[in-house]
Amino acid sequence: MTNQFDLTDDQREIQDLARKFTADRITPFAAEWDEKHIFPRDTIKQAAELGFASIYVSEESGGINLGRLESALIMEAMAYGCASTSAFISIHNMASWMIDRFGAQAVKDKFLPSLVTMDKIASYCLTEPGSGSDAAALKTRAVKDGDDWLVTGTKQFISGGGENEIYVTMVRTGEDGPKGISCMVIEKDMPGVSFGANERKLGWHSQPTAQVIFDNVRVPGENLVGGLGEGFRIAMMGLDGGRLNIGACSLGGAQRCLDEAVKYTKDRKQFGTAIADFQNTQFTLADMATDLEAARALLYIAAAKVTANAPDKTKFAAMAKRLATDTGSSVADRALQLHGGYGYLMDYPIERFWRDLRVHSILEGTNQVMRMIVGRELTRQ
Repeated sequence: MTNQFDLTDDQREIQDLARKFTADRITPFAAEWDEKHIFPRDTIKQAAELGFASIYVSEESGGINLGRLESALIMEAMAYGCASTSAFISIHNMASWMIDRFGAQAVKDKFLPSLVTMDKIASYCLTEPGSGSDAAALKTRAVKDGDDWLVTGTKQFISGGGENEIYVTMVRTGEDGPKGISCMVIEKDMPGVSFGANERKLGWHSQPTAQVIFDNVRVPGENLVGGLGEGFRIAMMGLDGGRLNIGACSLGGAQRCLDEAVKYTKDRKQFGTAIADFQNTQFTLADMATDLEAARALLYIAAAKVTANAPDKTKFAAMAKRLATDTGSSVADRALQLHGGYGYLMDYPIERFWRDLRVHSILEGTNQVMRMIVGRELTRQ
């Protein structure tokens, strides 16, 4: 009866592999990456050696061709060590998948070999200074010039901006609205590509974030991903998986916070008694664990639906992203409270996770937009 809710042996092996990699290569160094704003490119490339840079890229293109649940397990495991680094790898996977899923053979052959190995890293460029939640209002424009395109515009809040070599970019090639948007690959070293200053962020210190600026950038026609006018559909399909991954990152970070809170409250004594022995503490820990398991169950169900291309996949991805990221922030906040003043110090990992998980309720579609998606689906029935 319970087998349908269990992970398979293969999935557990993948999870164990990701957990071991995290324990060895991420967790011991994450605090230093955060404090000193270090981008751990060598560690990220080591993740690629395990296939974690091409999780749902086809085997024909060099990927490991796993489903969205397996991807969530990997992201959750890595986020236990560093949510920022795990999320960065998720974004690379989303961009690589777009090229593999929708690109012609020429664009696949051109970019995927170096993306699979992470010799080159990819960013996803949708958001602009004037279009966040209203992504279909983007203004970056591509004008045809012979066999090429000339691209002009600015993208905002781009993870890997200025560091990454590949930018999978949504541009306007036609009319206003979603039907006039196309997707193309732009390279860092193309003339006319420049970057804003690295953003000074509350969290996510282990990865760079910057504006990406295109000034009449000449892009070969073969760099188009999908057909003209298909960019918005491609972007939204990518976000179904991206929302699951960012939700999984929240689960991994929150699980770390819960584990740290259990450990701390068992060791810390007040009034001659371990804090963990107080009923109030036990109730708080119980609620944290329950909320986390509920969010995890929904996210795994949503991941299975996205893999199966179920008709309600987008609704479930939105529901899971909303619940997992809100829960992640709530669990981190309660863990910090249980640590008292020590939770506010950088000597403990809780404050880093509290900062890193906060942005998950904003990116890949704000949680208010997630509610809009779910509500719209419900009222259409």
